[in-house]
Amino acid sequence: MSDLVDRLRLQVRHCRGAGSPLTADVIEAAADDLEAGGVCAELLGPLADDPPGSVPALRFAGALHRLVLDRRAPALALHYPSVGGTTGDVRPVVLDTVREHLDVLHELVRRPVQTNEVGRSSALLGGLVRVQEQTRLPVRLLEVGASGGLNLLVDRFAHEVVDGVVLGDPASRVRLRHPWQGRHPEHVTPEVVERRGCDPGPLDPTSTEDRLTLTSYVWADQVERFERLRAALQLAAADPPLVERRPAIAFLSRELAEPRPGVVTVVWHSVVRQYVAPQERAQVDALLEEAGARATADAPLAHLWLEPERFGQGFRLQVGLTRWPGGRTAVLADCQGHGPPVVWRPSR
Repeated sequence: MSDLVDRLRLQVRHCRGAGSPLTADVIEAAADDLEAGGVCAELLGPLADDPPGSVPALRFAGALHRLVLDRRAPALALHYPSVGGTTGDVRPVVLDTVREHLDVLHELVRRPVQTNEVGRSSALLGGLVRVQEQTRLPVRLLEVGASGGLNLLVDRFAHEVVDGVVLGDPASRVRLRHPWQGRHPEHVTPEVVERRGCDPGPLDPTSTEDRLTLTSYVWADQVERFERLRAALQLAAADPPLVERRPAIAFLSRELAEPRPGVVTVVWHSVVRQYVAPQERAQVDALLEEAGARATADAPLAHLWLEPERFGQGFRLQVGLTRWPGGRTAVLADCQGHGPPVVWRPSR
């Protein structure tokens, strides 16, 4: 149990550092109560042996936010800016809410974290621009762990990389302002001619239930993210991207079976690897290497990712790219967990 408490406290520090004091306070209340053997021990104790990558702390925060969005926790809602509340001393209300809704929370905290963070699209976009700089080919985009497929619509968002320069659709309601720092990639919107993804449990942007699930995992005091997700869901609902309910290895085995001439095939993912079993990760890596060995100048392959990497006692998120033919790997940028600011490294 002490290990679970430590994991919750680590997430508290991360939330504070990432600008979400409300989420930090919510999880800290749970950590303190768990350590004291209170009601959170009854709720979260069964999760003690879950893998660290499954992030029980965020499952707890998402479960409470879900109650707020469902209008089942009015006292807690008073502290949640996502529904018009004002942050304050939320900790006593957190414990009261857990006691009142313990049965439903037992079910909610067992659900996997489901995020489709639109802010990460700007980081991935820069990697896509780099790929097109190097190949001068249109993009065939494949996403692993695509969730609701929102980031497959990367070129339909407005990325205002500098004042007056917008990549993507300048008229889009999804707008990311000044997401890039450092030496920028070219100011050219990649041409995406095909897009599809896979997920073991894909979400439907046209479904009220699935939209609510995605929204519940946005930190409730980060209203800009909340509004950005809502706009992206509206955009996706009008023309839903194709996301198959299929394991990554089965999806990629089919999609990468033969090189596709005339396009650069880009396989990308963001904050997915921690949720995938080590054996499946190794299988995917091996499959990409095999497909890369078949790549040609006219049918290149790229693997683009945004994933956390260990750094000292913590971690930081990096944007990385491997290109074939050649199999050259480079770290392109560093960014925050939800995307901007994306700090580009000098190209080599």
